[in-house]
Amino acid sequence: MVNSEMIRSTGVRALLGLLAAALLMISPAQATGVSWPKAPQVDASSWAVIDARSGQVVSANDADKQLPMASLTKMMTLYLAFEEIKLGRLDTNARVSVSKKAWKIGGSTMFLEPRMQPTVKELLHGIATLSGNDACIVLAEHIDGSEEGFAQRMNEKAKQLGMRNSHFLNATGFPQEGHYSSAMDMAILGAALWRDFPDMYEIFGEKGYTFDGRHQPNRNRLLWSYPEADGIKTGHTEEAGYCLVGSAEMNSTRFVAAVFGTDSDRSRAQQTKTLLQFSFRNFVTVRPSEREIRRQVEVFEGTESQLWLKPADPIWVTVPKGNEASLSFRLRYDAPLKAPISEAQKLGTIDAVFGDQRDNGQVLKSVDMIATRAVERASWVSRQWDGLRLWWRDSSDEVAAEGIE
Repeated sequence: MVNSEMIRSTGVRALLGLLAAALLMISPAQATGVSWPKAPQVDASSWAVIDARSGQVVSANDADKQLPMASLTKMMTLYLAFEEIKLGRLDTNARVSVSKKAWKIGGSTMFLEPRMQPTVKELLHGIATLSGNDACIVLAEHIDGSEEGFAQRMNEKAKQLGMRNSHFLNATGFPQEGHYSSAMDMAILGAALWRDFPDMYEIFGEKGYTFDGRHQPNRNRLLWSYPEADGIKTGHTEEAGYCLVGSAEMNSTRFVAAVFGTDSDRSRAQQTKTLLQFSFRNFVTVRPSEREIRRQVEVFEGTESQLWLKPADPIWVTVPKGNEASLSFRLRYDAPLKAPISEAQKLGTIDAVFGDQRDNGQVLKSVDMIATRAVERASWVSRQWDGLRLWWRDSSDEVAAEGIE
């Protein structure tokens, strides 16, 4: 099999033109000499910024370092709760019992007591807005029977989401050896919360919440200092320092910034704001149309000789502002393609390339390409003819390789 790249083509290809169809062919980049904007100076142990739509990393520093995550842990607690609600296994109006463990937990709480029976909805607000440790334990025990069992589920979900440097031992973020995460993982989790639960995400933008007659403000200063901000979660312990995962959106661009280990409440908000402002000032998210990305490829031994490929999923790509024209797309697939082919069958990959493809450029992301329709296997005679065509093409390749004129 030969790795091939083919640009869109129409019309009849003569037999002598089959050689060109087997070569690597790419659309030329429209600009050269472009560069990635340099990230600002950030006073934090580690940090990462990703585009929530494209999933691309915009900027990062020591982002995979395993560090205590404090109350950022509660983002995963909420993710699992949202998932249970979405699947219909958790009723937001259901009332839940408060255990003695939850009552005695200490730290930031929503002041739950064993006499109370808060609703699941109240617990969600208590976690997202008030960072209630007691609410986390109540919800974990309600969902999985114990906080320990819930922590196992947290680790399973972390693996599914691609969080490679995280390990959960509790639902609150209380300091515990072996309980850690990274700035990159928390940015991934923040983007997943928005992507997977858009209807529930607005809870992270809540500036305060009142429960049992007691009003408490959200500790996320970013909600007041940066109008575009709409979440997500703060964290603090002596070991972890001051941490924050912040999110914001402008037009169709949404960034999630995770900052670990700043030295104050004010600093974590300022450092996160700096990263978000830098990202919006220097980058934009573009969504090419399917027409720009789809490609027509040649098929052998089938009832059709041509087939259109399209992306399996919508494509969002993050590029530096003003350099959108430097983005091009390169198809990779194993040739020759032979029937039978099923509709939606994966047949290749499209690379979003930033820069001059003649110099290989920078591959920003890759998306699977699938068949737009099925192609059935042709008759015996047609298959023999295609076999001859392939033989002729391979022979021509050999002659060209030997330099014979």
